[in-house]
Amino acid sequence: MKILIVGMGYAGSRFLSAFRSLDRSLRLAYHARHRTREDIPYFPTLEGALAEYAPDVVVVAATDSAHADILTRLGGYRGFVLAEKPLTSPHDDLDAVAKALTDAGGFALDLVERYSDATEALRAYVGEHELRLVRAHLTWGKDRINDHRPTVGVTSEVIHSLDLVRYVMGGDEPLRVRDALGVTSDFSVSGPEVLDSVALTATLGTAPVTVYSSFTNIVRQRTVDLAFRDREGGLVHVSCVYDTPVWDADHLRVWRRRDGQEHTLCEVDTGDTAWPDEQRGVVKLRRLALDVVRHVADGTPPRVPFAGLAESVETQRLLNDIETAAQVTGPASYFPGGRTPVTEVDWERLG
Repeated sequence: MKILIVGMGYAGSRFLSAFRSLDRSLRLAYHARHRTREDIPYFPTLEGALAEYAPDVVVVAATDSAHADILTRLGGYRGFVLAEKPLTSPHDDLDAVAKALTDAGGFALDLVERYSDATEALRAYVGEHELRLVRAHLTWGKDRINDHRPTVGVTSEVIHSLDLVRYVMGGDEPLRVRDALGVTSDFSVSGPEVLDSVALTATLGTAPVTVYSSFTNIVRQRTVDLAFRDREGGLVHVSCVYDTPVWDADHLRVWRRRDGQEHTLCEVDTGDTAWPDEQRGVVKLRRLALDVVRHVADGTPPRVPFAGLAESVETQRLLNDIETAAQVTGPASYFPGGRTPVTEVDWERLG
């Protein structure tokens, strides 16, 4: 199987590690603006890579703002497309992207938290016990201040929260955003007024949902707090913490309160799992890559449902609406004297 990775920065390198850890017989190549590594074949143009290499899978891992151009140029490609989130930038022609991908043999957006053991256990528990959502609050943030990578802003971070709450509930109920407040700043190289944080109120079915997401959160914070009602009318509480203190260390606890005591109903903790060195930091991404490889090889259904093209377009429209409708304060000025170029590659902080 031949896999072409488009973009070989942080995201592309993670995909390379994930695919390599699956099977060394997979043939890997990449296209990027510049050649940065010699261990796999390099193609200077996307069109040349498609014609000469004829990949079975194309992984779009370039800068956020380049996604739409790359995906549109894949028009007529019949292999599988695996795209880094977000699908496009808020101001891109989303319809043109969707039309270009109609011939693709398959599509998945990298919504990697679906592949957490904690997420899988929670989704299964909610479905098995027919829990009904009463209230949800999600916080999803990290510190990308002075990040040297271009970004479309916080919409590429809040997407995880919006996908998780819908996915856990089965994806049948529509998520409708009511209000959005945002803050802009010069936190990244992308400009002086990029949306770095957003606070949302929304509904999922009849349940209120609140979300706070930020790229200037100082510390990584990824928490999901949910309240459900069970079949008997009792309350069931959920706390889920992701990627703390390191990537792929996730902790889920489901419990109820009775007679003044808490009774744990379900618990998953991956914090002490001893992953092999080649999987460290890409455990969940590796599971997505494995689903793609198996599906392309022989049509095996993914173990975790792909975020397909129609769903990804719908999610991007939601992100675009948030960007457009947010009442914005700012810009905050982190670098009033100008930005000093950084060479930091602390992916534990910036990733």
